[in-house]
Amino acid sequence: MSIQEKIDNYKKTLSLFPNPQEKYQYLIEQAKFNDDFPENLKIDEFKVNGCQSQVWLVPEEQNNKLYFKSDSDALIAKGLVTLISTIYSGETANDIVNSEADLMEEFELGVILSPARRNGAFSMLKKIKDFASGLTD
Repeated sequence: MSIQEKIDNYKKTLSLFPNPQEKYQYLIEQAKFNDDFPENLKIDEFKVNGCQSQVWLVPEEQNNKLYFKSDSDALIAKGLVTLISTIYSGETANDIVNSEADLMEEFELGVILSPARRNGAFSMLKKIKDFASGLTD
């Protein structure tokens, strides 16, 4: 499934929630699906700068595709990083770098997230793209 197809699937799911509070709750629910992050990876090297809470994002390359493990000490941030990691995991570095999707716009998250959380989501995506960029020709 392509990055855009994953985004479209999330958009379809988020459109089922008529109000911002339910979308916010959906993000928190996403955090509950992400509970296998190893404690030994909670180090500064994998920390996402620019987030209001502590967020870790660990890239792995396998068979020319990138996969991301993630965690946070706050549920909403953990839900956001889980969603973003899921969208970009299993994709090539070139596909990630060339993706111009604006997730805040696509998911209408600007309505439910504070400016600090929007900045954190941007920082998460930037970390993913920076890693992918380092692997492209």
